[in-house]
Amino acid sequence: MKPMDRYELIILGQGSAAFAAAIKANDSKVKTAMVGSNATEGTVIGGTCVNVGCMPSKRLLTVGTGLHNALSSPFKGITYTGTKVDFAKVMREKDAMVAKFRKEKYSDVLRDLDHVTYYSGRAKFVSRSEIEADGKRLGGERFIIAVGARTNIPPVNGIQDVGYLTNEDALSLKRVPKSLCVIGGRALGLEFAQMFAQFGAKVTILQRSERVLPEDEPEVSSALTDRLRETGIAIHTGVVVNDVAKRGTMKAIRFTSDGATKRVTCEHILLATGRSPNTEYLNLEKAGVKTDDRGFVVVNSQMQTSNPSVWAAGDAIGEPMLETIAAKEGALAVHNALSIDKRKIDFDEVPSAVFTYPEVARVGLTEAEAERRGIACSCTVLPMEFVPKAHVIGDTRGLVKMVIEREAKRIIGVHILAPHAADLILEGTLAVKYNLTIDDIIDTVHVFPTLSESIKLAAQSFYMDVGKMSCCVE
Repeated sequence: MKPMDRYELIILGQGSAAFAAAIKANDSKVKTAMVGSNATEGTVIGGTCVNVGCMPSKRLLTVGTGLHNALSSPFKGITYTGTKVDFAKVMREKDAMVAKFRKEKYSDVLRDLDHVTYYSGRAKFVSRSEIEADGKRLGGERFIIAVGARTNIPPVNGIQDVGYLTNEDALSLKRVPKSLCVIGGRALGLEFAQMFAQFGAKVTILQRSERVLPEDEPEVSSALTDRLRETGIAIHTGVVVNDVAKRGTMKAIRFTSDGATKRVTCEHILLATGRSPNTEYLNLEKAGVKTDDRGFVVVNSQMQTSNPSVWAAGDAIGEPMLETIAAKEGALAVHNALSIDKRKIDFDEVPSAVFTYPEVARVGLTEAEAERRGIACSCTVLPMEFVPKAHVIGDTRGLVKMVIEREAKRIIGVHILAPHAADLILEGTLAVKYNLTIDDIIDTVHVFPTLSESIKLAAQSFYMDVGKMSCCVE
């Protein structure tokens, strides 16, 4: 019998968390195996983000926003005529960008990791210290589970017969659908809804909760809803989807909202109803690794599972499912697996964004979260109307909401709806991470005119009516 290959560390997965783990292990000169395949069809090497997530979706959102903003320019002196969209070419350019990043940021990087051996194929545990992949058995001293997640398919009557799109499917469409119904009103659902609406599809959003982005500040949710409706997107909230059925070449959804039964007919249904972990094929019971009732791997604050030799990271452990936090979790899992000093992540410091236009970004606590923790807080909401740069670019839609600890004036939450909010949130992230106060922000010189002044103006608004002050007030 061929001797079993043995490794100090075995990483299951090939996405952001797995790569961060592999790079960290390689830096430590640890003999490592990465076993790449998983259950999400479109996630070849590089995982969800580069292949069927962040990179391709944000590319299409950017193209769609550019088209929409050109056709609805706020500048009266410019008129665009003869606009033509070659959607097939847009998709080919998107695919070329994805292929470039997959090669340069993943395949080439993996090739240069001297201490990491890559195995393709889906892995499964055969014992607490061994896995099998493609007929090969590998033994490991420590393991990192980073197999990611895929679209959750809700048990809606008729959905399997009628058919549906996942985010992977939607990113491979050859033409813009005439009509699209998006079930789900959180980040993914809103981004894809706006993306296709900007390319000309008639879009309807069905959201189970009473508002879109239910975990965000209600002021942000309400204002974004207004913006999306202005672009022609129909939004229904408080929805219970009853069933779906075929209507000729179309698909009909029957749902309940506001106490009434309603129907919407569309060419395609896109499911944006959360994510399910790719863990059911791993034989985790053989490894002594516990999962929750949805299949997500249960970890402690150090990313360690119920098996002290196994750690887990990324989407396979649940929210927050972000590329950046997956990478941080992957690197942290390896650090804790190899080091005596154990570290953990403060998730209050983790920013997130929704790449609609205008964008949504947040870090820290919402007002409701602060109150639930018993924190005496104060809040202010600054309309972008008060930001000079917003007038320069011709878009004053949006707001900044800042949450502070009342007595210490320490900033504990920043929430933005504005163009480039995902870039603006970094100042708020540093404020939350380093316990800065509103006085620290006010005392910091900001470039004029910029959208980043909105953070300073929000801080100043705790002391004064910024609508009545000069641009140069300190």
